Amino acid sequence: MKPLAQCRLYSFIDTDYLRGRDPAAVALQLCAGGSDLIQLRAKKSAPAEILRMAREILPVLRDAGVGLVINDHADVAHEIGADLCHLGQEDFAAAKPPAIPFGLSTHSPEQALRAIETRPAYIAVGPVYATATKPGARAVTLEYVRWAAANVSLPWFAIGGINLANLDEVVLAGAQRVCVVSGILNAPDIAQACRQFKERLPS
Repeated sequence: MKPLAQCRLYSFIDTDYLRGRDPAAVALQLCAGGSDLIQLRAKKSAPAEILRMAREILPVLRDAGVGLVINDHADVAHEIGADLCHLGQEDFAAAKPPAIPFGLSTHSPEQALRAIETRPAYIAVGPVYATATKPGARAVTLEYVRWAAANVSLPWFAIGGINLANLDEVVLAGAQRVCVVSGILNAPDIAQACRQFKERLPS
């Protein structure tokens, strides 16, 4: 995969949004559209099932030079040889730092500062807007994006409710990298949606 500093579009294979589609086929479309990182997120699946899906999509990502991120399950990420794992605040607080590079969710400047002390490969900043992907989570608004742009030097990704209608204001607030879930997976053409996001992100 390319260095994280050069990654701009972080997309997802989220089982809540697959609607019967084959994960490897979705991976192929995400790669074709220019995704730089792809996270496998399967909140309702057992580790063995996540490992099976990861084995299916990993060759697709390797052929495209795209990084694989496993959500939550650092052991699965380590076993499959994923590039990164991603942990939420609760997951990280309850576990020792994983043996592979990791990213952390953050929801406030205070959490970001604490997260940076643990030396993650990146942090996620959000949810910028209310999103069905994280029901009940309070939106952090563009104020947190502006704070991150001014204060965070390691790679960070804005996340949460970002779509083509609000992407420009997220970029204007200082984001150079974004995570997009439903805005891509709910699109009629996944690869085209990726291209639309990618061409409007800073290069």
